[in-house]
Amino acid sequence: MTHPTLHRFATVKGRKVFYREAGDPASPTILLLHGLPTSSQMFRDLMPALADRFHLIAPDYIGFGSSDAPSRDAFAYTFDNLAAHVGGLVDALGLTSYILYMQDYGGPVGFRLFTERPERVKGFIIQNANAYMEGVGDAPKKVLLPLWEMRNAETEKAARDFLSIEGTKFHWLVGAKNPEAINPDNWILDQALLDRPGTQDYQVDLLENYKTNIALYPAWQAAFRKHQPKTLIVWGKHDPFFIPPGARAYLNDLPDAKLVWLDSGHFVLDENLAQVACEIRARFAPVHSATNAAV
Repeated sequence: MTHPTLHRFATVKGRKVFYREAGDPASPTILLLHGLPTSSQMFRDLMPALADRFHLIAPDYIGFGSSDAPSRDAFAYTFDNLAAHVGGLVDALGLTSYILYMQDYGGPVGFRLFTERPERVKGFIIQNANAYMEGVGDAPKKVLLPLWEMRNAETEKAARDFLSIEGTKFHWLVGAKNPEAINPDNWILDQALLDRPGTQDYQVDLLENYKTNIALYPAWQAAFRKHQPKTLIVWGKHDPFFIPPGARAYLNDLPDAKLVWLDSGHFVLDENLAQVACEIRARFAPVHSATNAAV
């Protein structure tokens, strides 16, 4: 039986939010939260691979993908606001129980949802999403620290370079075992959206606002220790943005987590889709893992 991915919209706080949906709503839900510079399109191949056992919802944040992208004058681009709109989508869809799959920006969005309503979160799948100072690499520090210290044309330049086609392509290719296995549609689509008028302005706002995530790290870590969600960490070990010590740091607060190293960089699914899907099945659908392993 095939499980097609459906492409849908919901109105949240007066804004149009796009989301992909696959699988039976009666199955355990995985809420898939994307990173920068991409959108829910990063999950387009993973969703069909899991839809026989899970219900999958992958939204685009406001300003990303096919969701509304208001100007920075009409919408405050902060991680609090992105998370509030994802939380509004969760409510609109009536989701009361879900596993969070978080990559890059998906971490700050998902961990906000978790700390607000921990009873709803049945597990974490963490893929190069950071919650520890040890995990911040030199590459983002060079871009972000000057911007946080004083935002001006000079400090914005590095951030805007980060959002250029060269930067976007680097995000996708860095650390790849075989660059020819990475679909160029990834960065072509992402950059087309980043190059819309005004988009890079609010993306710089978000990069500046990222400092609010750093400030929340201790609160997130305390919530990890208190609630101990079942956790799978799949980490591209050649990621220059979120480096391996950030993956290992989760084990201090979540000692029962399973950590799987992947021979990849910031993005992992183009080359490691089958392994990631298998690990998710084994961790969160163990009753069927023997059957699925043979498929």
